[in-house]
Amino acid sequence: MLTERQRMILNAIVDDYIRSAEPVGSRSISKRGDVGYSPATIRNEMADLEELGYLEQPHTSAGRIPSHKGYRYYVDHLVPGSAAELDEAGTIRSFFAEKLNETEQVIQHAALILSNMTNYTSILLGPEVFHTSLRHFQLLPLDDRTAVAIIVTSTGQVENRTVSVPPEISLSEMEKMVNMLNRRLVGVPLYKLKTRLYNELAEEMQRHITHYEELMGMLDAALDNDSEQRVYLSGTTNMLTQPEFKDVDKVKDILDLLEERPTLLKLLTPAPANSGIQVRIGTENDHEAFANCSLITATYSLDGQAVGSIGILGPTRMEYARVMGIMNALSQNLTAMLAHWYK
Repeated sequence: MLTERQRMILNAIVDDYIRSAEPVGSRSISKRGDVGYSPATIRNEMADLEELGYLEQPHTSAGRIPSHKGYRYYVDHLVPGSAAELDEAGTIRSFFAEKLNETEQVIQHAALILSNMTNYTSILLGPEVFHTSLRHFQLLPLDDRTAVAIIVTSTGQVENRTVSVPPEISLSEMEKMVNMLNRRLVGVPLYKLKTRLYNELAEEMQRHITHYEELMGMLDAALDNDSEQRVYLSGTTNMLTQPEFKDVDKVKDILDLLEERPTLLKLLTPAPANSGIQVRIGTENDHEAFANCSLITATYSLDGQAVGSIGILGPTRMEYARVMGIMNALSQNLTAMLAHWYK
């Protein structure tokens, strides 16, 4: 547990290092009006913070820089409230106010705004599922135990997946189920299919179909959504402007990883238990190329369900408070806009 003085000094060091990208010395900290301790006292506390793993000394006789542990403590305990600065929050609100009737370009434009505001790399993830609805559903038996579920969307996309047919299900029951589904769920957005299936169709199926539970299990698998997700990147070359990434090989590894779609999907796909703003620092990102980077992500929602993510990738020497505030404002506005589109 850090003392109040250690917390104050760590906060000052992180703030100064974020601004300067240079190791911070005790004398520069002592000159800050919000610290009020002598250089000797600060040096002693810096030595203790280094021993505790919160600071690092890159060179002998040089000042200190925050370690990943120091950044983590800063984000968890010292970052001020996550409201964006008023002018930035206003800029975000103005952008969305002008785009109320547009759908396709908004997320892509939001990625550009985010990278311009932060001077870092922005990544936005938006599921195809809320742009399309069900046009037709078909279930074609392959043999006694398997069938192909065919989903045709409003955009003309056709999705196929093989499902297991419970042994007690007859062909007539499957046909009855397909007819019910097409009668009740055509025109429903894909992201709402399962909810509507259980809330509206389950009772009717239970009344008219003998092996209701087995068929519901098969339908659940058939409607499992794995639609491709759109990934928008903006400001990838912003990495080149950061002092930490003067090493071309290091930047190349980061840019190469940003080209790997499965990696980005894994990093940004919203987990049900992790809505809100998440911060991953350095090695917490589980990729060697991102070992000197921080990734801040936030989800945006539709009908209370997280449907996409926004992310900012930058050096561990990131303006955490400001970026988290911008992310919070952008997340709220994206959520509000989706509610407007699909009300």
